[in-house]
Amino acid sequence: MSHDLPGGRPCPSCPSPARRPRPPGPARLADDGRGRALPGVGAGGHHPHRLRRDPRPPDRRGRASVSGRRADARAVRRGDGPLDSRGRRHLEPAPVRAGLLHHLATNSARRLERRKPARRGDRAIPATRLDKLFTDPTHALRERLLWRLLYDTAARAEEILTLNVEDLDLEFRRARVVSKGGAVEYVHWATATGRMLPRLLSGRTCGPVFLADRRAPSSGRRAPASGDVCPVTGRGRLSYPRAEYLFKTASAELDPHRQGRTLHQLRHSALQHLAQAGRTAPEIQAKSRHQHLASLGRYVRLGEETSARITAEADPIQRRRPR
Repeated sequence: MSHDLPGGRPCPSCPSPARRPRPPGPARLADDGRGRALPGVGAGGHHPHRLRRDPRPPDRRGRASVSGRRADARAVRRGDGPLDSRGRRHLEPAPVRAGLLHHLATNSARRLERRKPARRGDRAIPATRLDKLFTDPTHALRERLLWRLLYDTAARAEEILTLNVEDLDLEFRRARVVSKGGAVEYVHWATATGRMLPRLLSGRTCGPVFLADRRAPSSGRRAPASGDVCPVTGRGRLSYPRAEYLFKTASAELDPHRQGRTLHQLRHSALQHLAQAGRTAPEIQAKSRHQHLASLGRYVRLGEETSARITAEADPIQRRRPR
């Protein structure tokens, strides 16, 4: 007479599990957890891992209860679930359902939490400080034009740095850019930018608009693509890291805390200043080229300048009150 050890483990001195006599009583086919039989296992199948005796009464046979599945899942997490005839630990009575419960019990995604949005302060640069940057003659013409063009168009820095001379429409003061997703759109600039562009181009009709200081290498791993080299001067396109370094260095000199600003903050400043001037959300969306109005929340949030103006207007000791 064969018997099992505590915990469901087979006795090594007993006959092999395949030769044990099957206990009398109805047997239940292994199901997939939804009451459907597994394919390939017939009514007379004797597979030792797919055919199990159902110890419950006939009127209570069916899907396992929710409490039973939770108990099996806890057993899997503890590592003390029942053993099968070969000493492998899995859930009873159906290995297919055992795999599903094991996945639910060990799935690490259940413990993940939604990432909280970062709370950033006012990223806009005051307009008076921007005017000093745009008009300071100590900075090169290329830098001053790039900063003013980013502010006038409220475009992304990469969109402006990848501009070619062929993309400019000087008559209508606009440029053709490739935005996110590959869409071709137009950005527009003001009069001061339109006066500075011909001075920077110096008669060039092709190639990148903003060029680097040195000639581009013609060979080697640092050689740029042919489309990023000016055919007239042989200089390559101005890179994003170099342009951002120059702007951080220049903006840190005007900041009392000596903190440099980024090129993307020029986009923030342009849109926030438009919101402070009373422009509506659809107008700001047309300028920023966002697809959804919900994306403008971080830009239309009025910042430090609005707070300073409200404080000055409400000051009871001010000499002149607005009429």
